[in-house]
Amino acid sequence: MGTIETIISEKIATLQFFHPSSNSFPSTLLQKLTHEINSLSKNDNVSIIVLKSQGTGAFCAGASFDELLSVSNYEEGSLFFCGFANVINAMRKCPKLIIGRVHGKAVGGGVGLAAACDYTFASMKSEIKLSEIAIGIGPFVIEPAVSRKIGKTAMSEMTLNPTTWKTSKWAHEKGLFSEIFESIDELDVRVEEYTKELSSYNEEALYEMKKVLWEGTDNWDTLLYERASISGKLVLSDFTKKALEKFKK
Repeated sequence: MGTIETIISEKIATLQFFHPSSNSFPSTLLQKLTHEINSLSKNDNVSIIVLKSQGTGAFCAGASFDELLSVSNYEEGSLFFCGFANVINAMRKCPKLIIGRVHGKAVGGGVGLAAACDYTFASMKSEIKLSEIAIGIGPFVIEPAVSRKIGKTAMSEMTLNPTTWKTSKWAHEKGLFSEIFESIDELDVRVEEYTKELSSYNEEALYEMKKVLWEGTDNWDTLLYERASISGKLVLSDFTKKALEKFKK
């Protein structure tokens, strides 16, 4: 079912997720990630959070196709997509700055996670794609987070080209990635250097800056769950079921 692990050192919490299917997310793992972010939000020994995934392959393949295929009614579908809404809202409300470490490819919900970080580092291998339309649904829940970073035009370009990978350079130019590096080793050196410096700053100032960065998103407490209901309905279609089976094969 995957794992969530946190290591805290010198006020920096490194939060790592893992799933054997390209770091994809079943609902249980989404719940664990939300719980861990909420827990770290209240931890006085933490001032900065680094969000990363395990391995050297994909950063995150998004929603678990196995679980999507098992959805049998609207309530189950809506509840599953609410999992991504919960994670994004937890990241948004977290009083600590969240630094993304994206070492590889990100698809769908993985792009949403990267977008919900406050500052994101990536490698040249970190290509991105929003494939949801191709399987009969859409990136409805993550759209506000992605559009907030790259704008509606770039979001539309990705969404309406669901089989096309965008390069890490494109993602950097559009504002999704703050900095990109040739290798994972260079990426990790920079993440460690940056977070160490950031954690030395006035925590109250960082908290106030976090609030400024997320101004105008209070409606997400309602919006993201409305979007989850759209996906919950669409995932039941014959088109989506057939597309998911094809993608799995």
